[in-house]
Amino acid sequence: MLTKTYKKIAVITGVLSLAIVLWSFNDDLFQISKNLDVFASVYKEININYVDEINPSKLVKTGVDAMLEGLDPYTEFVPESEIEDYKLKYVSTQYGGIGASIFARNQKVYISDVAEGFPAQKGDIRAGDELVKINDIVLEGKNSDQVSTLLKGSKGAPIKLTIRRDGVAGTIDKNLLRDEIKQPNVSYFGMVQGNMGYIKLDKFLENSGDEVTNALVTLKKNNPTGIILDLRNNGGGILQEAVKIVNLFVARDVEVVAQKGKVRDKNYVYHTLNTPIEPNLPLVVLVNSHSASASEIVAGSLQDLDRAVIIGQRSYGKGLVQQTFNLPYNSLVKITIAKYYTPSGRCIQALDYTHRNADGSVDKVADSLMHEYKTKDGRSVYDGSGIYPDLFIPQDRFANITQVLVGKLLVFDYATQYRNTHPTVGDAKSFALSDADFADFAKYISGKDYKYSNRSEKVLADLKTETDKDKEFADIKTEYDALKVKLEAAKANDLQQHKEEIKQVLENEIASRYYFEKGRYECNFKYDKELARAAKLMSDKAEVATILKGEGAYKIIGKPKVTMAAVKPDTKNNN
Repeated sequence: MLTKTYKKIAVITGVLSLAIVLWSFNDDLFQISKNLDVFASVYKEININYVDEINPSKLVKTGVDAMLEGLDPYTEFVPESEIEDYKLKYVSTQYGGIGASIFARNQKVYISDVAEGFPAQKGDIRAGDELVKINDIVLEGKNSDQVSTLLKGSKGAPIKLTIRRDGVAGTIDKNLLRDEIKQPNVSYFGMVQGNMGYIKLDKFLENSGDEVTNALVTLKKNNPTGIILDLRNNGGGILQEAVKIVNLFVARDVEVVAQKGKVRDKNYVYHTLNTPIEPNLPLVVLVNSHSASASEIVAGSLQDLDRAVIIGQRSYGKGLVQQTFNLPYNSLVKITIAKYYTPSGRCIQALDYTHRNADGSVDKVADSLMHEYKTKDGRSVYDGSGIYPDLFIPQDRFANITQVLVGKLLVFDYATQYRNTHPTVGDAKSFALSDADFADFAKYISGKDYKYSNRSEKVLADLKTETDKDKEFADIKTEYDALKVKLEAAKANDLQQHKEEIKQVLENEIASRYYFEKGRYECNFKYDKELARAAKLMSDKAEVATILKGEGAYKIIGKPKVTMAAVKPDTKNNN
């Protein structure tokens, strides 16, 4: 009898549970249907009755964007009109154009960078040239997007550019043929100090795994003593490409990353599938606060597997996975479907979008909520705030004067003048400005506007503001004026005081005028502290072993304190 009673109770409980699920499901459907009706009704009434004419597509996109804004920055709606730009940014780096980047200034458009091997470079278009006309269409007053559209077109289509160049009278006509422009994921690879192989990976878009493979195979011909994979400023991309890259250095059938979300069918564990190309050479991965997403999968996985030493600064902390879904009328929506977890089991997501504050703001994961995990060989690592490097190198911050000289385009303009007056220079790795060159730059900027305020001046200005409020400024005016004069005198020496870093940015910009992006990297190698530390580390096998064992000075005591940094957007237009 007792058994039958239990069976009846079990049946009744099951029926009730099913009823609750169905009720909940029906309630969800009702809420969805209800809110869609409300949205459609509001849209219809605005469209019929609003006082001014409206753009229906723009109105709907505004509403959809507002809805998605409450989720996270990576869930986004892409209308048909923006599909091509979306693919260029997130999927493929291939388009038809001339191979140059542009920017607008004072109602005019200028070339900012030229890619080696493409029509612009072959046609002797130079950074700093002003674009005056495209196919006889006058460009003055047009913005960068409008000019970018005019530059792009199908492969083989002719294009006529009219440019103006400093030091050349009149304008110059250039007749080019557009080509298929493919921006590489690997922007540079080669041998660096200490016989180290170096690979700079900028993004994880289509074929990035193949590009890193090709670079690695080429470098191995030089018998390197170690490999440096540079993921600094790499904002990520396709997860599967990250898995392929980890597989180059890790044995087959090893877990690289797992994605877990609400929909079970989308949960997946990614393993290495192939025999690695280089499972034994010492490996360093460089990261900084702008290394995000797929970059963090590679760095975090190699760290968890004790395969690589991570050098640099705390990474960004994006532990979310997105998937795109096609919508009617050639639009799509990209939705965050899961979080990813490195082999130790940690999720490095730094901002908690699920639990927003009442005002909609988002907090970092609190230190008290961070958890300890163990790497393959037992080192301590932590979740909740990006990838913390095994060797932390403080990031240098350029002085205010250097930032202003770059921001006001005075470095850019001087490099343009230098290129136009110096037909050739030495190779990029050895290129250096002389004291006479720097004196010439100082003369060039003399009288030009590069005003800026340093921290001391801001403090002094705040002092005046506060004492004015308290009606006490008159009491300190004499001392205030004297201090202001001293600060202005000290500021006048900033150009010489920060000469070395100003030379660094000047050399970098000038080298790019002759040797393009490759020149930027090679010229900057001598200033790169993280790169130098990586080369030094890999020449000391004992130190590598100590780090990977988490011993001595490399043993993490407690949870590392961190601050967040924003990923810097790319504002250039590529054509």
